[in-house]
Amino acid sequence: MDLFSRSWTALRTAVDELSDQDWERPSGCAGWLVRDLVCHLVIDAQDVLITLVTPAATEPTVDSDTYWRLVEPPTGEDPLDALIPRLAAAYGEPRWLRFHFDDVGSAAGRAAELADPDLRVSTRDEVLTVRDYLSAYVVEWTLHHLDLIAHLPAAAEPPAETLAAARASLERIAGAPIPASFSDTEALLVGTGRRAPTDAETAALGALAARIPFVLG
Repeated sequence: MDLFSRSWTALRTAVDELSDQDWERPSGCAGWLVRDLVCHLVIDAQDVLITLVTPAATEPTVDSDTYWRLVEPPTGEDPLDALIPRLAAAYGEPRWLRFHFDDVGSAAGRAAELADPDLRVSTRDEVLTVRDYLSAYVVEWTLHHLDLIAHLPAAAEPPAETLAAARASLERIAGAPIPASFSDTEALLVGTGRRAPTDAETAALGALAARIPFVLG
């Protein structure tokens, strides 16, 4: 749960430090500007708030790793994915989206700190503990932090400990280790298809190269 707070605080700080011009730059999510990604993060934060107040009485069906599923790469035809840019544009000036993100994001962070880690909650037709749910979101926050700064070379990366945790989760979900020659950032970017591997990286990946990208859904 500490890693959830660290990854979420770092991501919120990165959003807070965006200049007005940065909101119109491309993000690491194909087809989305930075403003679109932040709008998606508002929805993610809302999901956290909703899940933390949706208790479940049954036994857990997933944990922090099995919460994620390997899915096919997005085609751009998902209605929600198409809706996000329209929602983001509706805010107009960046300050309004920044305000909404800070408002909902702060609430999600506080709710996570106050939640009972052993409480069972329900989301996506699954049941898991709060501890596992928040641990699963370390992957989400870390990947989206990398997406946010993909074209902002001066921006700070996610904390080293959350990068390492997200990499370890991705490797467990995929059922295969990414070569140690890859840094945690490289492993996450290449492993999830956010950038193509170089020739040298492809050689290092060996048979694993044919299985990449690992897309989480």
